[in-house]
Amino acid sequence: MITFGRKVLVVDDNLEFVDLVRRILNQREFIVSVALDGKTAIEKALLEKPELVVLDLKLPDISGEEVLRRLKEVDKDIAVVIVTGFGGEQVAVDLMRKGAIDFISKPIDHEAFLKSIENALEIRDAQIEDKRSNHYSSLERFFPFLAHEIRNPLHAISGALTIIRKRVNLKDEILKQSITIIDDEVQHLNNFVQECLNFVRPSNLIRFTEIDLNEVLSIVVNIISHTYDLESQRIKITLTQDSCLPKIYANYEEIKQVFLNVIRNALEAMPEGGELLIRTGQIHGNPRCVEAVFIDNGVGISQEKIPYLFQPFFTTKQRGTGLGLALCRRIIEERHHGKIEIESQENKGTTVKIELPVGRRAGER
Repeated sequence: MITFGRKVLVVDDNLEFVDLVRRILNQREFIVSVALDGKTAIEKALLEKPELVVLDLKLPDISGEEVLRRLKEVDKDIAVVIVTGFGGEQVAVDLMRKGAIDFISKPIDHEAFLKSIENALEIRDAQIEDKRSNHYSSLERFFPFLAHEIRNPLHAISGALTIIRKRVNLKDEILKQSITIIDDEVQHLNNFVQECLNFVRPSNLIRFTEIDLNEVLSIVVNIISHTYDLESQRIKITLTQDSCLPKIYANYEEIKQVFLNVIRNALEAMPEGGELLIRTGQIHGNPRCVEAVFIDNGVGISQEKIPYLFQPFFTTKQRGTGLGLALCRRIIEERHHGKIEIESQENKGTTVKIELPVGRRAGER
């Protein structure tokens, strides 16, 4: 996610810890402000309007719980990540029920801390944008409420699971397996909630910019290569790019998400191995377009299912949400005025074609 210029208030009376957090956040170009006590934190929240607060539980003047309550009175959309020492996890979990998004224990792991901050900001952004989503169907308007009602207990479960991991003997295989199952199911539900929010979230026109489709595809293929063990799965990805491809105006993160969804679908359709061919090119019509084509030789899709592939909640996967391709079509056709098509034959493979218009700025038709 883009972190440049985002405001974070760090509330902690430990100067050494504050200095460490400031250095970590400055590396990602956050705008960092500091408060050494609760009273100053509330004053700075009023004046500086931070998007996120890193809040220590133990402050010299006011309890962390009271600071959280008053921060939410100042700005109900403010994201709060609780920082706790050893033994304070239960209190942190309780505060998550009262509005905090996450908690992290000292001493902090740099990468885990940054991930927690970014996740908290993404949740905040989603909740704010969800409030603006009043032009969808009644079912889609229900998604943000559903997400809120599911996410709160999920955060509490995750927090409680963290405590259990620290306090129990993980040499007990049955207990270890049970914890893994809980963790996997919580992650599955979190992913489902996020897909629901992504589906109804209006496109952010401010984030439309000039992008190079070849560059986006190269980044996505690199991400996939590091995420999946392609060699052991006997899967080969071949990327052929048009070096003269013109740039387009688009939301970079949304286009990247579409490509990730399409490639993941292709890989999952080749459980016995296979090849995924990806190529980019130009369509010299009216309007002039760039295209990305994805061709796999996987299990394919039966003809009777193809008309339903883009419908919300329709899925051919055992653990699918049925929102991946629906979101792809919404991003490509509704938000970018392009086209996405799927051709497939059972036991032969699937082809996905994506077209995006050239020379059209965000919001233009």
